[in-house]
This record gives sequence, C-alpha cells and structure tokens, in this order.
Amino acid sequence: MQVIKLDETNAFTPGQMKRFILVEKSESFKIINFNLDAGVLFPVHSHDLDGELSILVLDGEGFFLGAEDTEIPAEKGDILVSEIREPHGVRSTTKMRILVTIAPPT
Repeated sequence: MQVIKLDETNAFTPGQMKRFILVEKSESFKIINFNLDAGVLFPVHSHDLDGELSILVLDGEGFFLGAEDTEIPAEKGDILVSEIREPHGVRSTTKMRILVTIAPPT
C-alpha cells in the first residue's frame, strides 16, 4: 500500500509545465501529476503502445485536446479516458493541475 499526498505536489513553474511522477514502478499502471501554469500547452501526442490513459483535472480550467484540432472544455472534476494510441493533450486557461494514469505504464 502507498499513500500519496497530492498537496505536496502543488508547485508551479511560471509559463511552464511541472511534472511529478507519483507511481512509476508498477507493472499495472503509472500515475503522473502535471501542473500547468495559465496558458501552457501540453502538446497533442500519442504513444505507439496498447493500453489506456485517463486525465483527471484536479484544479483549474482549460481544454482536453485531440486529433484534428479537437478541443473539449475541461474543468475541475472532469476526466478524459482514451486509448494511449489516440492523440491527446491539454491546454490550460488558468493554473491547472491534472492527474494522468497510464495502464499499462509506458
């Protein structure tokens, strides 16, 4: 068992994205906390792997991004679920904290 204190990963870098790897050494999944300053782009990308991912908005607002310039409004409590191979990204409009879960880990 492991308890992770998300309040301890509540740091931002002005004009950038800050990453905290919370669970890395699991065969089943990986959990990463990304904190995006206002106006920061987590570029649309995909992975050449099988599996799924989720992106949970912990705080803030912005957009989930996808292929062909797809933008889906995202705010605290929203969660995006997709295949790892499907293009995905995030653009923040305010300071934004997201929790990404990848299964299986990459």
